[in-house]
Amino acid sequence: MRKSVTVQDVINKKGKEKITMVTSYDFTMTRIIDTTDIDIILVGDSAGVVMAGGKNTLSITMDQMVYHTMCVTNAEPSALVVGDMPFMSYQVSTEQAVRNAGRFLQEGHAQAVKLEGGKRVIEQVKAIIASDIPVMGHLGLTPQSIHAFGGYKVQGRGKDAATALLEDALRLQDAGIFSLVLECVPADVGKIVTEKLDIPTIGIGAGPFCDGQVLVLQDLLGMFKEFKPKFVKQYAELFGVIKEALETYCKEVREGTFPDLSHSFEE
Repeated sequence: MRKSVTVQDVINKKGKEKITMVTSYDFTMTRIIDTTDIDIILVGDSAGVVMAGGKNTLSITMDQMVYHTMCVTNAEPSALVVGDMPFMSYQVSTEQAVRNAGRFLQEGHAQAVKLEGGKRVIEQVKAIIASDIPVMGHLGLTPQSIHAFGGYKVQGRGKDAATALLEDALRLQDAGIFSLVLECVPADVGKIVTEKLDIPTIGIGAGPFCDGQVLVLQDLLGMFKEFKPKFVKQYAELFGVIKEALETYCKEVREGTFPDLSHSFEE
């Protein structure tokens, strides 16, 4: 068993080794992930889409996120587990933010939390970190803000937008985050932010210059067919593999060839 990855290990990879992060939401997939060298497991609010079938991430609740986080940590992975704070779990007040962040560690047994936004959530970030809870930031396309953005659109295009994004990144760094997700920003903006920060950046649709990369596991494995963003690379096509296995199972049951005696008990 490899050594458990810590927040400090992630920080120390900056400029030395690329960071790998994937999402996971359950025990079985986490057990498989744990046989690899993945550095970080994000229990993403994307569970509201890929696990629950929601149209976006806005409907998933704190209770549901804590449940998914617990399912992941029950596998005792070596990767650092980060709980994704869902919509309206931190926006109302710093007290609310600290209480809900604490639930990820106390009930879900995660080691850190992630939340979206820049200057508007700085006080929440500071309060969570002051409670000894490590925080990962998230800028660019922040899915919880899709209605404010008018949909899923690349962010940080143009000088003013890029400057504002960098300023938010520096504010978050000053507040004490240990890493920053950059989602759907131009590659050159991802490069500039990565070079300006002392903490690692983790890209998703932010180009090759970030300190690491993250993908939704079901996208990476070719399991989720409803939508495929431009930035996703499918490393397998499990939808077809699983479909074929299920079709073969149905055929054998209906033909009476499964179960046979080798799958049956004797007296």
